[in-house]
Amino acid sequence: MAIKEPPFSDYGRASLTPSPVRRMMAQFASDFRDGVDVNLGVGYVNENTIPRHLIVEAVQAVLEGPRRYDKPLNYGASKGYKALLDSIRRYIVSGPGGAGGITEEVLAGREIVIGVSGATSLLEAMACVLRRGIVVTADPMYYIYCNFIERLGWEILPVPEDGDGMRTDLLEEKLAALGPRLADVRFFYAVTVNNPTGTIMSGRRRVELRRIAEGLSRKLGCKVPVVFDKAYEELIHDPSAACPPSAMIGDEMHLVHEISTVSKILAPGLRIGYMVAPDGPLLRVIVQRVSDIGFSAPPINQVIAAYMLDHHMAGQVQAVNAGYRRKALAVRGWLDSQLGPRIQHMTGGQAGFYYYITLRDVETCEGSAMLRFLSRTTGEAALDGPAGGLKPRVIYIPGQYCVHPRGDLVAVGRRQMRLSYGFEELPNIERAVGLIREAVDYAETRS
Repeated sequence: MAIKEPPFSDYGRASLTPSPVRRMMAQFASDFRDGVDVNLGVGYVNENTIPRHLIVEAVQAVLEGPRRYDKPLNYGASKGYKALLDSIRRYIVSGPGGAGGITEEVLAGREIVIGVSGATSLLEAMACVLRRGIVVTADPMYYIYCNFIERLGWEILPVPEDGDGMRTDLLEEKLAALGPRLADVRFFYAVTVNNPTGTIMSGRRRVELRRIAEGLSRKLGCKVPVVFDKAYEELIHDPSAACPPSAMIGDEMHLVHEISTVSKILAPGLRIGYMVAPDGPLLRVIVQRVSDIGFSAPPINQVIAAYMLDHHMAGQVQAVNAGYRRKALAVRGWLDSQLGPRIQHMTGGQAGFYYYITLRDVETCEGSAMLRFLSRTTGEAALDGPAGGLKPRVIYIPGQYCVHPRGDLVAVGRRQMRLSYGFEELPNIERAVGLIREAVDYAETRS
């Protein structure tokens, strides 16, 4: 008799089917050809932004100076390494990260906790410690986190955005339409520089979102937290787009939780993400979750981040943003010149490293002519090239993955794509935009 596999949890069964992004990452890692293929999909930072020489300096300093950086190679405390917690607090108030208007008075009564493995681990903790229900988020959505929490058993309430972020007028309509299920709403989740669209959520819209959560909390008789994911906020590189004020200012009900990271400015491999949250039961159970799965992030990584925050962060922020600004302007010029009237709508390019494009008539989704052209799977030898040949491929994120499958944007999502200008150098991106134009030409002839 055949021996069966052990029984899976609901999450385990849901995870048997890999997410679209996992499939794409696996393909990227397995057969991506440097110098041939172009990665505009996977949202890696540009390798040239990682300050290797400064990280070497930091490692030497923290290992040779144990007074401030005590026991960097041992286990750490659940909330995080004290030197890093102190450095983050100073950085929030007085460093480049203080542009949101956060003062010591605003931080009073709030604590900082370091995640086990980047900002995503704190989002995971939030989803694990609250009773499962409904999460409100923008559409297009941060698909990696939203895919995860749906596998965990949560329900997404997707709300379309405009140029200021999640539309609060539509949010109020959708909340009203829930009827008795309104009591199932557990928290709001907003990416302040949206991934995938690059939209910067305005200060006014952040306050509106918080006020809706305040009203809902009073109606339900329990707090409905608002989680602002600020992963890309320090990468606001357009001089005309100032960093909006933090929603923690005026947060008298203590609903606002802000999550940030050093990944986009320093190095993703450090895996340092942190949450600024009101002191209370929710924070304490999140800290317990962090303790349960790893005693916080590796202390050596935490003290490296602390040293960088104390000594080099201002210059690093300036250098990284200057580089991404140059790339954003160059890529926008190529998109305009190569695709021009084929583009119906485009966002991004002011912060982070994404453009989110809606094409007028051409689909970008799985099975589309455009995707088959760029993945070299058309079945036409002249376009695909011989097996193992040098026909270049271009990887992008189809909008189909970014819009919620039960939301309002399913149809338009079939014509959308997220392009990352973070990882590749400009000559490769220029080449890729030309290939995208060829793919659009091809798709128009096959429509």
